[in-house]
Amino acid sequence: MAAKIKKGDRVVVLAGRDKGKSGEVSKVMPKEGRALVNGVNTVQRHQRQTAQTEGGIIAKAAPIDLSNLAIADPKDGKPTRVGFRINDDGTKVRIAKRSGEVIDG
Repeated sequence: MAAKIKKGDRVVVLAGRDKGKSGEVSKVMPKEGRALVNGVNTVQRHQRQTAQTEGGIIAKAAPIDLSNLAIADPKDGKPTRVGFRINDDGTKVRIAKRSGEVIDG
């Protein structure tokens, strides 16, 4: 199945503690059905001090389920569904169902 959400996409959170927030996808884990989004679903973790890093309590992004994410429309930034279209040159591109704008490329 074609990937509807990819690394680098701007997404909006639809459900959960961070509902309404948006951010950029930094990692997608398709087997788990989850993604890491910068600035969303941050958790506090205790980190032991090492030679390279300073110890303490750090904030890091936790994975969020793909079903709770929607692509942000390139035109107005609101959540939209994703469709696919074949261009004249034969390449398959993702389009925003809300506005019809091309999402990638």
